[in-house]
Amino acid sequence: MKFPLCFLPLALLWLSACAPTTQYYVLSAAGSAPAGGLLTLGVGPVTLAPYLTERPNLVFKSSANRLEFSTEHEWAGELEDDFTRVLGIGLGRHVGTGRIRYYPWDRESELDYQITVDVTRLHGTHDGEAVLEAAWRVYALPESRLIASRNTTLREDLQVDGFEELAAAESRLIDRLADVIARSLKFP
Repeated sequence: MKFPLCFLPLALLWLSACAPTTQYYVLSAAGSAPAGGLLTLGVGPVTLAPYLTERPNLVFKSSANRLEFSTEHEWAGELEDDFTRVLGIGLGRHVGTGRIRYYPWDRESELDYQITVDVTRLHGTHDGEAVLEAAWRVYALPESRLIASRNTTLREDLQVDGFEELAAAESRLIDRLADVIARSLKFP
C-alpha cells in the first residue's frame, strides 16, 4: 500500500516531534563582582582536560574507568570560556574588585596578580554529586613571583536529579574554587 504524498509532510512533522531535543546549559556566577576596586586580577590561562573540551556534552562518571556523555544535554558555548568567566567573577566577588582581566590581556603591567588554572576533572558522579579538581597558581606581578600553587578537589551534592542541577552544582564548585584561590592572595 502506498501513502499519498500529501501525508509525507505530516509524517515528517510527527517524526521530528518524537525525536529527542537537545537542551543547552551555561555556568552561572553566584553574583556579580563589585565595580572598581584596588586590585587588578588577571585570570588565565585556564585549561580544561581534553575530555571536557573535545565535545560539548555534559559528563557523568559512571564508574572508576567510565565516562558517559549526554547526547541530549550540551554546553551552550565554549566550556573553557564559560569556566574562565565564572571563575573571574567569583574571584572579583571574593577579593572585592571588579577589575578583572581575562587572558590574553594587552598589558601585564596593569595586573597585580595572575591566576592560572588547569582543570583535570569537572563532572557528575553516579553517587549524586559534582566534582571539580584543579591545579592552580597565583603569581604576584609584575615580577611574576609565585605566591601559591595548589591542587584542589571539591565536591558538591546535587540537590535534585538532572542536568540543570549538575550545571548549577558545577557553577557552585567554581565559586568555591574562587574563594579558595582568593584566600591565598597577599594584599599589598
